[in-house]
Amino acid sequence: MAAGDPREDGEKEIMLNDRQQQLLEELIKRYPCLEAVRDSILAAYGILEECFSGGGKLLIAGNGGSCADAEHIVGELMKGFVKSRKLDAELKERLKAEDADHGAVLAEALQAGLPAIALNGHPGLSTAFANDVDADMVFAQQVCGYGAAGDVFLGISTSGNAKNVDYAVTVAKAKKMTVIGLAGKDGGRLGKRADVAVIVPENETFKIQELHLPVYHVLCLLLEERFFSS
Repeated sequence: MAAGDPREDGEKEIMLNDRQQQLLEELIKRYPCLEAVRDSILAAYGILEECFSGGGKLLIAGNGGSCADAEHIVGELMKGFVKSRKLDAELKERLKAEDADHGAVLAEALQAGLPAIALNGHPGLSTAFANDVDADMVFAQQVCGYGAAGDVFLGISTSGNAKNVDYAVTVAKAKKMTVIGLAGKDGGRLGKRADVAVIVPENETFKIQELHLPVYHVLCLLLEERFFSS
């Protein structure tokens, strides 16, 4: 697979509904330069849609601004983004039956989520492993512990060459997970190793990060439309 291109062998067509297509077109209208990575965005969406449809989860890792992006993505997936994500009726009834005092309150307040974990958010584990073993392998250790076949690892690196993200990619692939890369410049190692890499057309770090945000926002919007449109 060429760096930054969607998978070619056995690739299935990604079908969007009218609202999803509108969301993607609005993205390109606001950021015309992202037309160059439209196909990769669609391929990344297809991977995530398949993952969540199959009961899998998303693991995300990055450094610095990309670390903040990882947390941002989790915030959009694990609760309502632009839609009201009411719990299904069966779970609501089980909550009410579990506790007469606050079950009904929980049933109305809680929101349905898509399971996603930012790997930078575990300071006890991270500092212990960094101190005892190797700081560069913290993300890899977490992928080793959390990851399973059918899950997705999203690595975010503006250069594509962050060593700790690269180590995590190795573990993810060994565990038969699918890897999505979000990068810039020439994509670096992440662009070459990911199953799909969205390599935004910028070279300076802050400009790359400015384009990463609308890319992952549209992915979250497409997923929310797919799973919570009702």
